[in-house]
Amino acid sequence: MLAMERGERIAVFGDFDVDGVTATAILSRAFKLLGKDVLPYIPHRVEEGHGLSLQAVEAMAREKVGLMVTVDCGVTSHQEIIAAAEAGIDTIVTDHHLVPEGPPQACAVVDPRLPGSRYPFPHLTGAGLALKLTEALMRRVGADDTLWRHLLMPLAALGTVADVAPLLDENRSIVRQGLEDMRNSPLPGLMALLRSSGLESRRLDSEAIAWVLAPRLNAAGRMDHANVSYQLLTGESEEEAAVLAATLEAQNKERQRVTEEAVGLAKASLVVEPLLMVGDPSFSPGIVGLVAGRLVEEFRHPAVVVSLGEDISRGSCRSIPEFDIGGALHQVAPRIGGFERYGGHPQAAGFTVATDKLPALHAELVAMARETLGEEASPPYLDVELELPLGNLPRDVYQIVQRMAPFGSANPSPVFLSRNVQVVDMRHMGSNGSHVRLKLRDGGATWQAVAFRQGAAIPSDARFLDVVYTIEVDHWNGQDTLQLNILDTRITKS
Repeated sequence: MLAMERGERIAVFGDFDVDGVTATAILSRAFKLLGKDVLPYIPHRVEEGHGLSLQAVEAMAREKVGLMVTVDCGVTSHQEIIAAAEAGIDTIVTDHHLVPEGPPQACAVVDPRLPGSRYPFPHLTGAGLALKLTEALMRRVGADDTLWRHLLMPLAALGTVADVAPLLDENRSIVRQGLEDMRNSPLPGLMALLRSSGLESRRLDSEAIAWVLAPRLNAAGRMDHANVSYQLLTGESEEEAAVLAATLEAQNKERQRVTEEAVGLAKASLVVEPLLMVGDPSFSPGIVGLVAGRLVEEFRHPAVVVSLGEDISRGSCRSIPEFDIGGALHQVAPRIGGFERYGGHPQAAGFTVATDKLPALHAELVAMARETLGEEASPPYLDVELELPLGNLPRDVYQIVQRMAPFGSANPSPVFLSRNVQVVDMRHMGSNGSHVRLKLRDGGATWQAVAFRQGAAIPSDARFLDVVYTIEVDHWNGQDTLQLNILDTRITKS
């Protein structure tokens, strides 16, 4: 409040993923609503990397910033925050990541994961924390709730789902309310994004955020600069919003193409070990996390994918529940040295390291994975909530299931199992036939179904299957059709 009363310029420093961008947008909009001079700053993924940097501190000093508020980052930026103080910049850190080395020397550190924190819910995202800080600011100045809450709640929902946060407690409330407000949002950019992605006339749910909106918002930071997404979410012009949404659509298509090429290259050079690690100079730093995720999905091993540089390399890690990849990096980094920065979560992490340290990092991580997991990958499994004949599946099951929404991390959509269902029709889809659309029958009941990335697993001559699935609505040509989303199948002999 002191900086606001003094009229100091306030910088909001975020990250380039959806959580960071939406958090930056939330807090920047809040300061603007209060009539304050605010400078949003989102780093370039390749030129600056993740987190606060000395380069960013120097830029903010040139812009005469008096107070910097970090969102979705900052708890490990000890040297950068000291440098900011020496440049006359006070820092408030808001972050939701673990604090491995104690909090930095900031004016204040707001993090529900701080040791000794008494906050009752530790799983808020960067966007969720930005929303809570906005709430505190607005209450302090006596602002009307309705002026800002419905404006910013959809942004918090975007960040919460995109960051795969547990959809429990406060996160559940944020996403539920945010989805309700999103359809009638006064934000031109959000409405333009719904139109360009084909969601304008569809029911919005957490899956729409995870699979449609978030990839497009992330594409800007992966392919160029996340400022495009920030400008979309904060701009006031409908014309500019339409242009920016089209830009994201094009960037997302290019991201898909580049990712597929990199996945093919990674699999071709992969050595299967308890932990998978592969690198190539052609891998863009923006898509290495996506490639790692695909490798984990197919091989069910932790995976590290590295964009190789001559002197410095950037890696992204994805893991399985049985192996804490963020904790593994924290253990091995001091032993190896050469790290510029590293950090993350148990199932997703990243690092920037001297290229000549990669062999040692590889050996250390594989050894840790071997000790924890053994040589063989644990078989994938699905938790099934209910087994019943497909013919007994009620047609109002979708409405029943939706009472438990929004679905996501820690609150997955219910999974069903039906045995020995007849395959009436089957068509392969996609450029390489990797997806399958089916018509399934049991007794007098017939259901449409789709199985993504299972084209090789379901033979064209399959006649009867056991199927594991969720219930969803297929939106096609302006029509909504109930269908099964097939997660796994087994051919039966009947």
